[in-house]
Amino acid sequence: MLRAGRLLRLIAPLALMGLAGCAQNFAARVSRFQQMPAAQGQTFIVKAADPALDGSLEFASYAQLVAGKLTALGYRPAAGGEAPNLIVKLGYDVDHGQQKVRTAPNARFNRCWGYYDPWCGGFGFWGRPYSYYGYYPGFYDPFLFGPGGFNDDVESYTVYTSQLDMRIERADSAERVFEGKAKAQSLNDNLPYLVPNLIEAMFTGFPGNSGETVKITVPPPPQRK
Repeated sequence: MLRAGRLLRLIAPLALMGLAGCAQNFAARVSRFQQMPAAQGQTFIVKAADPALDGSLEFASYAQLVAGKLTALGYRPAAGGEAPNLIVKLGYDVDHGQQKVRTAPNARFNRCWGYYDPWCGGFGFWGRPYSYYGYYPGFYDPFLFGPGGFNDDVESYTVYTSQLDMRIERADSAERVFEGKAKAQSLNDNLPYLVPNLIEAMFTGFPGNSGETVKITVPPPPQRK
């Protein structure tokens, strides 16, 4: 059985939004402003917001995901040589990460100070009244030092913030009909994992209520048997 301090050290990082892992939900905050025309088969193309991504195979895979979402809604990819009705501009990024520091109670000191504690092995040495590694008058008082005391464990980890930007304009007038941003935090900066999930969040309830920011949770894909 895990002791309390060890258990807290394992749980805390899992509380992050968008924890990147195949068995975890992906959480994102999505903001959308829109005046989207009702889908009636309008044609579209997907372009990179950053010209440096033109010709990128990685971008092409994300553009294909966006095209699939719009097609399912009733829009149509423009055929080769066909003038599109709508231009979709897609951008994405992940930062260099921000280091976070947290403290967790040390199981040896902060937990095992009572007469009997099932985390600490019952009435044995660790659960002994006023044991050396527990509450001892004049030595360590958990109510005096509390969280952040001298025997708390200090740990660090890195949190990455990723973002997807999507704009849709009328091709004939450059009038913007959609602006959307999806942001998430995760414990890795793996774009091939992050961007598809951000796209899924962006198109959940698309086009959404204009001016509204919502939290979208994307479930993990079904596990293969």
